[in-house]
Amino acid sequence: MPNADPTVSVIVPAKDEARTIVAVLDRLSELPWPLEILVVDDGSTDETAALVEADGRARVLRHDVNRGKGAAVRTGIAASTGDIVVVQDADLEYDPADLPKLLEPLRKGVADVVYGTRLRGGEPQRAHLFWHYLGNRFLSLLTNVLYNTTISDMEVGYKAFRGELIRSIPLVSDDFRFEPEITAKVLRRGVRLYEVPISYYGRTYDEGKKITWVDGFHAVGALVRFRFGPTR
Repeated sequence: MPNADPTVSVIVPAKDEARTIVAVLDRLSELPWPLEILVVDDGSTDETAALVEADGRARVLRHDVNRGKGAAVRTGIAASTGDIVVVQDADLEYDPADLPKLLEPLRKGVADVVYGTRLRGGEPQRAHLFWHYLGNRFLSLLTNVLYNTTISDMEVGYKAFRGELIRSIPLVSDDFRFEPEITAKVLRRGVRLYEVPISYYGRTYDEGKKITWVDGFHAVGALVRFRFGPTR
């Protein structure tokens, strides 16, 4: 993909994000490339889907009931057509202004996968919830031990992939286990994975954060399962 002008598919999994979804579309529209924006409405009970449809800048894919972030991302991947596929959360914890530097290794053709990292570099960071921070560090360490790598932030929500690569990987996780599953499967393929420092504007539970300590235990199980299970 070096020196090309790739199309970028942006998958936005959304569950009850009416407060921020139009702002996400506004910020994505400021980016300097052709975008295919796929908002996957995961059983929202608010006006998320209606706002996106009225806005007209994104395609809406609907789940009639809430199936989880992993299921929403898998729906978006299956519908994507871009040379690059990136996951953008709908809550603005991650700023679309970081996408140009996140995608640069892919655009140069030196990477197959690029992860943002909240734990390296000097970008703006809202103070992390302590137990989330500790859990993220532990899960990244476990990933590195199991897969012989040096990822600093496995659970980060900003992940970008060559389109043909991500569409070729069979994924099964419906919930937040998507993050360790996709990490395990790309690492077992021996891909060129880069990390790029990004900013982080984290939310508290009162502000709508959804991931919990239970998801951390699920992630441990997923990392072990996908390390020693079939590669497909």
